[in-house]
Amino acid sequence: MARDYYGILGVDKSASDAEIKKAYRKLARKFHPDVNPSEEAAEKFREASVAHEVLTDSEKRRIVDMGGDPMEQASGGMPGGQPAGGFGDIFEAFFGGGGGGARGPRSRVQPGNDALLRVAITLEEAFSGLQKDITVDTAVVCDHCEGTGSESKAAATTCVQCHGQGEVQEVQRSFLGNIMTSRPCPSCQGYGEVIADPCSRCSGEGRMKKRRNLQVNIPAGIATGMRIRMSGQGEVGHGGGPAGDLYVEIATRTHQVFQREGDSLQLTVSVPVVDAILGSDFNVEDLAGDMVDIKVPAGTQPGEQIRLAGQGMPRLRAEGRGDLIAHVDVVIPTDIDDKTRDLLDQIRDHRNEPTHVNREDEESSFFSRLRGKFRR
Repeated sequence: MARDYYGILGVDKSASDAEIKKAYRKLARKFHPDVNPSEEAAEKFREASVAHEVLTDSEKRRIVDMGGDPMEQASGGMPGGQPAGGFGDIFEAFFGGGGGGARGPRSRVQPGNDALLRVAITLEEAFSGLQKDITVDTAVVCDHCEGTGSESKAAATTCVQCHGQGEVQEVQRSFLGNIMTSRPCPSCQGYGEVIADPCSRCSGEGRMKKRRNLQVNIPAGIATGMRIRMSGQGEVGHGGGPAGDLYVEIATRTHQVFQREGDSLQLTVSVPVVDAILGSDFNVEDLAGDMVDIKVPAGTQPGEQIRLAGQGMPRLRAEGRGDLIAHVDVVIPTDIDDKTRDLLDQIRDHRNEPTHVNREDEESSFFSRLRGKFRR
């Protein structure tokens, strides 16, 4: 007498594959040996597994609906009664991805990946912004088959092995009973369709590698590590699918004069000791090629900063510019002629300033000034 596979799972004869799979999972969790170690539970678990295998196979389910039992013929087909699959296949079949209803074929047309290109620019280019020509090697739509993957550009045909399902099912015998597992169809690689005459240039992928010349707009004020997104300029996907994006990452080369700190530009100026005492001014060429006047106030101390507001880098996506900061390095001469020595002796005698050791609690001490410098 044929077994009541529908009754074992507790579903109607009109139940869908999804309903059958849901009922099986419920019973599997209830009677699984790890949850219920009794012999009765083990038997119910085996019965549910066999019922699930039968009712999710269209041909076996047809035999059941006609009053037959497909497992009476299949039970003797496994030599020695040894399990054909590993634990991974068994538990995958029980709890997802295995022997349930068909998941269906995957699309041959897939979206492409994003691409990353690093571009080095000068600090002057980061200051002014520019349009830069770049070269990128990436995947593009095959110009021979126009993305179809077919030499004749003919449409793909249904796979005869999986009948368009994209996966094949097989019964595996285990100590828990017969288990139905699924895997991608080896004939069509899971697409459910095959290309009869693959393109001679792209081998059926619908895309090919090609070097392209592009132009990227680099805005003024951009900094090292920032990325510019170029939509749709990345890799074309399998089957001529939509292209991903291209990201251009910026790296700024070292400048001989200026260092960038955020939106500010910093430089170091060597000021003769007399100019630091009496004050002076000098010019420096900025990144735009213009001359900027920097005034050194009288009495400027070593390590002091001279800040020029609005003379730094342009602010990205905002108005205005950062500051230009000059760090003063007071130069003490070491090669002194006799006349200079006489003049300095006169100054020393005139000022009569004693040398003394600064106390730590003095606000004007060297260490206090040093700490203040690093706090800026």
